[in-house]
Amino acid sequence: MSTVEINGITKYYGQQKALDNVSLSIKKGEVVGLLGPNGAGKSTLMKIITSFVPPSSGTVKIDGFDVQENSLEIRRRIGYLPEHNPLYQDMYVKEYLGFVLKTYPNHSKVSATVDDIIKLTGLEPEKKKKIGALSKGYRQRVGLAQALIHDPEILILDEPTSGLDPNQLVEIRKIITELGKKKTIILSTHIMQEVEALCTRVIIIDNGKIVADDTPNNLSKKDKKTTSYKVEFKEEVNKNLLEMLPGIDNAKNIGKNYWLLYSNGDIDLRENIFKFAVKNKFNVLSLSIEEQKMEDIFQRLTH
Repeated sequence: MSTVEINGITKYYGQQKALDNVSLSIKKGEVVGLLGPNGAGKSTLMKIITSFVPPSSGTVKIDGFDVQENSLEIRRRIGYLPEHNPLYQDMYVKEYLGFVLKTYPNHSKVSATVDDIIKLTGLEPEKKKKIGALSKGYRQRVGLAQALIHDPEILILDEPTSGLDPNQLVEIRKIITELGKKKTIILSTHIMQEVEALCTRVIIIDNGKIVADDTPNNLSKKDKKTTSYKVEFKEEVNKNLLEMLPGIDNAKNIGKNYWLLYSNGDIDLRENIFKFAVKNKFNVLSLSIEEQKMEDIFQRLTH
């Protein structure tokens, strides 16, 4: 059985349609990256899955339980870290996690469970501090710890690394990678490197609709229609002149005398680019074919 079954979900906020007939299935053990521009409907979908917000139409089931009819059962099975992490600022870390755990039934070993989660999420150095005194990185860890405290089968993480510095990013990603070995994870993020590093599957939403659903590797293969060439010239080159080159559809300046040249064909244009340079008396300092990155695929699919 699939862990998550979403069928025909549509959601309106007044006259605005946030989700438009979304259907998908997520199996146990998948780490799914949920991508999309701001306002695409990612957070709305997560809130519907966690039964925080009702859909206007359609159904969501977790292991056969409807999220609207069995909301308490759903919340036992899901750990949720929302984008704006709501925490009690005046509570101490260990006190807060114990308080959260006690809201779930059948947890007798509260202190031992809290200690285990604190160790797992790297909160030991800060466990005796008030949450309001923590850095953003450690507050994110507390949010992740509260999502994990009842040992849920599914983790839903909405922008879990937003606003973190590079060191904090690495640490949170390590935690998510370890969790992904045991749990089903739905992860919303704007960081494409995060998707490539963590996710086994990518779902891209645009204007409330799913526009792509596949593994990162397969998405890259499907996007081979577009080839980009990275070129460094010694001299300044006019953009219009580059776009007149046969086979080149678009030219983008990415630095002093550095250009990305885009082609929709499958013919290698590097020889043509060299001939163009010789004809126009330009010196080519470097030329390479760029691999299609998740960021390129995302931009193409979401315009």
